[in-house]
Amino acid sequence: MRNQTSSLANQMKYRDREMVPRVLVRAMFGLMGLTVALVGYAQWADVPLTGVAPDSPVVEERAITLTGDRRTGYSVIDAAGAQIAHSTDDKKGFIDVIATSVNRERTVKGITENDPLRLVRRENGHVAVIDPASGWKIELIGYGKDNVAAFATLLD
Repeated sequence: MRNQTSSLANQMKYRDREMVPRVLVRAMFGLMGLTVALVGYAQWADVPLTGVAPDSPVVEERAITLTGDRRTGYSVIDAAGAQIAHSTDDKKGFIDVIATSVNRERTVKGITENDPLRLVRRENGHVAVIDPASGWKIELIGYGKDNVAAFATLLD
């Protein structure tokens, strides 16, 4: 029995050394270094951003306020003070995500007031949430139809 155990230990000793070939580890670190160098160059040379959604004129807008917390959910309040949605409503959970992001940005910038947000529909059909108090904005592109609809339906 002892002989069988030592044989297995020897197999494992040599196997562990070559689970990831050294050339792949070096290639991985080389790729990371190259990526950091490219990003550094782009920042230093002030290369214009690409892949950013172009600004499109606003065709519809609504002022909303998000109130609540992650435990009980967030209410979406319109300018008249009426609740128009709640994050616990069916397919409205994305409201929690946006509210948390807005609160985080406001905390980082030292903003304590709960000023209204701008919910806008652009000429190109995209919906965006803009926080004039902190300068934060999010274009709701690529978050899935239900997540975008959580806000888009508030404009209808």
